[in-house]
Amino acid sequence: MRVVIPTSTPDGLLAKRGAHFGKAPFYIIVDIENNEVKDVNFTQNPGHAGGACGNAVTNIQSLGADALIVAGIGARPLMGFKEVGIKVYYDNVSPTVGEAIERFIKGETEEIRPENACGAH
Repeated sequence: MRVVIPTSTPDGLLAKRGAHFGKAPFYIIVDIENNEVKDVNFTQNPGHAGGACGNAVTNIQSLGADALIVAGIGARPLMGFKEVGIKVYYDNVSPTVGEAIERFIKGETEEIRPENACGAH
């Protein structure tokens, strides 16, 4: 499984998580097999084109993501991820990617529900 997490820095599992997936400068890409981290990479966020969240979904999809872990997301991009088969999980307590992945592997992170999406997006 490939999990993508928006971050403020490109520091792998030690990276501080970004508050908004579309505006985070980096994405950390974590490959998990048999509940173990197998590989960790990063990429720069190419950003929104003209403010459209649609290409944010395409950006994450192009990374081969199976899942995205966020602290918040707008309703439109959330629906876009659902449409392309990328599950979106909610975690607003883990300060770093490593802690978020640990919680995810333990099953402590739930999929975000549409009613919990940010209304300002």
